[in-house]
Amino acid sequence: MSRYITGAVAAIAAAGCLLSGCAAQARHLPSEAPDAAIARFNEQYLKAINESNAELFAHLTDDGHIMIAPNRPPTQGKAAITAAMGSVFSSFRIEEAWMPIETVVSGDLAYQRGTFTVAATPKAGGEPRRTHGNFLRIYRRQPDGSWLMTRDMFSSDQPQP
Repeated sequence: MSRYITGAVAAIAAAGCLLSGCAAQARHLPSEAPDAAIARFNEQYLKAINESNAELFAHLTDDGHIMIAPNRPPTQGKAAITAAMGSVFSSFRIEEAWMPIETVVSGDLAYQRGTFTVAATPKAGGEPRRTHGNFLRIYRRQPDGSWLMTRDMFSSDQPQP
């Protein structure tokens, strides 16, 4: 269970909204540079994680999204990832932050590399579980100019318990 929680916590570092107001905030504006649009996207993605909003989380990933977490098989597809995140959100209060180091945009694809910190506090009570590490994410620009996360990979800097 501890490995699942650690992976799930890291998966959040990972880290959709069916409400049009939330969706509009993540859209690429015609005059906005792609890296600025990705920075705004990341704000919405972190908002989804830190507010335990599975709907917003799902809205920000494409249907073929693959999440690669440490010590577990990849989680594939929006439905599977959204279900896993919903489970985490129901059990933990998440506090996550990202520190992007590099963002590269090429056509309709972009990747971002950086570091993260996350604390997952059990809703049933107990001490927060903390981790920090590195991430690599791939984003795909949509026909309407918005960006969605299509791949997410991360690792913890902490040794296995």
